[in-house]
Amino acid sequence: MVRLYHVPLSPFCRKVRLVLAEKKIEVELVEERYWEGSTDFLRRNPAGKVPVLRIDGRTLAESQAICEYVEETRPEPPLLPRTPAERAEVRRLVFWFDDKFHHEVTAKLLYERVNKKMTGAGYPDSRNVKSGAQAIKFHLDYMGWLLDQRRWLAGDTMTLADFAAAAHLSSLDYIRDVDWNRNQNVRDWYAKIKSRPAFRGILSDQVPGFPPPSHYADLDF
Repeated sequence: MVRLYHVPLSPFCRKVRLVLAEKKIEVELVEERYWEGSTDFLRRNPAGKVPVLRIDGRTLAESQAICEYVEETRPEPPLLPRTPAERAEVRRLVFWFDDKFHHEVTAKLLYERVNKKMTGAGYPDSRNVKSGAQAIKFHLDYMGWLLDQRRWLAGDTMTLADFAAAAHLSSLDYIRDVDWNRNQNVRDWYAKIKSRPAFRGILSDQVPGFPPPSHYADLDF
């Protein structure tokens, strides 16, 4: 059995879940309170972070390393394109969302509103929340610009870049922090990816104390 140690609203865990689901790999989900620093979990990943995937008798950490391992060992359906230039663009955008978007938006909104409460780290910093709410506008506009030229974020086919972006935005959508009216291209793209079977598990997530908005699981939002 493939086993994923995860946190439901973590965009990095969600990216891995989307890849596994798209590849039709059955997985056992184990929620991990990583912030408690248990000895057992630190043996799996000394960095003390999720996701951690147990697969093929191996224990893998770091979402991008996990996703590329799965892509290389289960190549169908492909989530990385054929040519080096196309793969470079996918990896650029994955890094954009997992680094730039994460630090400017996800960490300022999701982590302030949810993670601090879950981990007992205090109350949201209003300055960070304000900064994240402003920064997401730029990112949505950039996504809209990309989608004005392409069918998907990195090109003509759906790739890991789309799953990385959707993982972050779905986490933020759960806490009502995405203005889907800001850009029609982005809204249409999200409706398209949200309707994929791979997304069903994520749309059924329920985090105690944080109910999702009514539109969260609505495919025709």
